Amino acid sequence: MFKKILIANRGEIACRIIRACREMRIPTVAVYSDADAEALHVRMADEAYNVGPPPSSESYLRGEKIIEIARASGAEAIHPGYGFLSENAEFVNQVTNAGIVFIGPPPEAMEAMGGKISARKIAIAAGVPVVPGTTEALKSYDEAASVAASFGYPIMLKASAGGGGKGMRLVENESELRSALGTAQSEARASFGDDAVYVEKAIVRPRHIEIQIFSDTHGNHVHLGERECSIQRRHQKVIEEAPSPINSVELRQAMGECAVKVAKAVDYVGAGTVEFLVSDLDRSFYFLEMNTRLQVEHPVTELVTGIDLVREQIRVAAGEPLSFTQDDVELTGHAIECRIYAEDPEKDFMPSPGTITRLRIPQGPGVRDDSGVYEGAEVSIYYDPMISKFAVHGRDRAEAIGRMRRALLEYEVGGIKTTLPFFRSVMEDQEFMDGKLDTGFISRFNVRHPQSVPDEMISDMAIVAAALRYSKDAVFSNQKPNGTDAGPGKWVLAGRTALHDRYPGKKKE
Repeated sequence: MFKKILIANRGEIACRIIRACREMRIPTVAVYSDADAEALHVRMADEAYNVGPPPSSESYLRGEKIIEIARASGAEAIHPGYGFLSENAEFVNQVTNAGIVFIGPPPEAMEAMGGKISARKIAIAAGVPVVPGTTEALKSYDEAASVAASFGYPIMLKASAGGGGKGMRLVENESELRSALGTAQSEARASFGDDAVYVEKAIVRPRHIEIQIFSDTHGNHVHLGERECSIQRRHQKVIEEAPSPINSVELRQAMGECAVKVAKAVDYVGAGTVEFLVSDLDRSFYFLEMNTRLQVEHPVTELVTGIDLVREQIRVAAGEPLSFTQDDVELTGHAIECRIYAEDPEKDFMPSPGTITRLRIPQGPGVRDDSGVYEGAEVSIYYDPMISKFAVHGRDRAEAIGRMRRALLEYEVGGIKTTLPFFRSVMEDQEFMDGKLDTGFISRFNVRHPQSVPDEMISDMAIVAAALRYSKDAVFSNQKPNGTDAGPGKWVLAGRTALHDRYPGKKKE
């Protein structure tokens, strides 16, 4: 086993990896930018080294600097987490050439599945169903128009080199095509340095369901069931659950077998995820892409399988065989994860950086919080604004929803806007409770819930309620608030004082 591991990442995933290493008695090395000098992952690691200025291009994406730190610190392996350099095949080659182990798949598998067009070709060759579309990048608008006409609208334009919703556009009709194509190509070029775009037939009301796979260097390939990831904003997931509300044993087996076929086709090693679109109408499914890394939503799979995926990554990278077989994988209960972001749901989920002035994390049975912050920590403008992967586990989906509903009411983050109010509303939403999920869920949810009560209004309502309660108590006890004249202003002041007394974390002013 490795004597020391460097984590080439930050935030909650760096903390998650450090915890796994601690359980395995492996010392850890953290890297941090100037903006992250006081970050939680820096405080938790056994050693920490500055890797550059705040912009990720000058810090967390500096592969040569990270390798230099790994060699200087004596780290034998590098865990990339997700994002940053986690799917950079060139970085993997550099790490290997430096005599260091990369905790992840080989660069050949990463390159093969890194381009969506090449991934589609591999899936087709492996006998895995794919969404009807092109297998080559579009060369012109005329070609795009011809392909779209042959498939029929609506279609999806997708960047070949990317993910996370970048370079992706839904085109409803021919009049939208020219503008959408230009925008998709421009966004793909800016995000990935590659403007290659291809076409897929748009599946109406699709579910986004993915299969967790795991492979080792001994030829073992298994899947660990599915995750429902349909609730998305800007094509990025915000709520995930396992298992999917719609998956039967037969559908899970069929999708799992297809995911394993893809893994075998590229001689995969380590943790990976094969993503599918599933028709909500007839349960037909189509290969979408493969993520050659650990996923943000891995906690829900861990909760229902009891398998520590990060620990297994480290073991496999050290040359050990998988600690389980396909027959050992059993899904128990139901898990739901909410990605707690420093974003304002009232403003189309725009980032809300700043200092966390108050932090109260829920507790109780079946509750898990993978966090990278603490009270007083700064949510930086430079990086992804995720605060926590917050997950719960229950005996069934109904219990998991009830547990998440309760826990979200306990979760408090002060000083910044977060997605907590949005998640609280979703847990009360009838469509969600009924399992009627697809990638258009949030759009329909916003129509059903056009307005929500701002935090400031909730605070004002609480002050008024406290003032009324205080005045009632004073009248019945024949007292004046604070021994003063009982004018309206005095009652409000007394109400604010009563509010502060009842909720010490709230401000008086």
